[in-house]
Amino acid sequence: MAEAVLTGLAGTYAQMRAPRYVQVASALRRRIQEGRWAVGEKIATLEELESEFSVARVTVRQAIDLLQDEGLLKSHQGKGTFVMRTPVNDRWLHLATDWDSLIELISANVPKFLDVETPHELQIDPDDGRPAEAYEFFRSVQLNGSEPYAVASVHVAKHIHDRDPAAFRSRVALAVINEMDDLEISRAHQTLSIGAADVETALQLELPLNAPTAEAHCVVTNADGVVIYSGDIVYRGDKVKLNIELLNRS
Repeated sequence: MAEAVLTGLAGTYAQMRAPRYVQVASALRRRIQEGRWAVGEKIATLEELESEFSVARVTVRQAIDLLQDEGLLKSHQGKGTFVMRTPVNDRWLHLATDWDSLIELISANVPKFLDVETPHELQIDPDDGRPAEAYEFFRSVQLNGSEPYAVASVHVAKHIHDRDPAAFRSRVALAVINEMDDLEISRAHQTLSIGAADVETALQLELPLNAPTAEAHCVVTNADGVVIYSGDIVYRGDKVKLNIELLNRS
């Protein structure tokens, strides 16, 4: 397979689609994790947080409710809100920023495929390439042991899928595509957005509603300029770490 270039993670945080209260909750969570508020300590008041973040009182309350659902905070009527515990540092999932690292990350995954009544609509940016004549759609949950950490919604060009349908129904699609030695890939592009879990995602990933997520969109184009793969993967935000080497003078 020709060398594929995975691009697009520059400007990772350019698309902050998470609700404002989720962003406030993330800031408060980070302060607890960094020890700015110790376990048992009272955090800032609603008025102080409202002023600091320039948001409405209801937004602050929603942020605190989210952290209460996670067991990090506990509000007491007339006394304030206190830290109950610190977040568990379980960010084992290092998102890839190049093709080989991405394949290495996902190749051993065994997806749990979900029944889909209505496939997601495929939208292809003109800059990504031309659409194939038809696509097969898959939706699956990615597991780390028995723990779900991502939900994937994937379109694979039908002429690619039909080369090995059994493999695409049992393994991660990109890993199958990578093993097709005669398939020439001209471009592989990935972007990352910060979002929040909707009802379905929260259920599949065992998360509170609107918990932070990392949402990757990956598009793979063949040598003829046809999009053969388009995938949207929603990761649990509490499992993800993104490491980008900015300068290496060695």
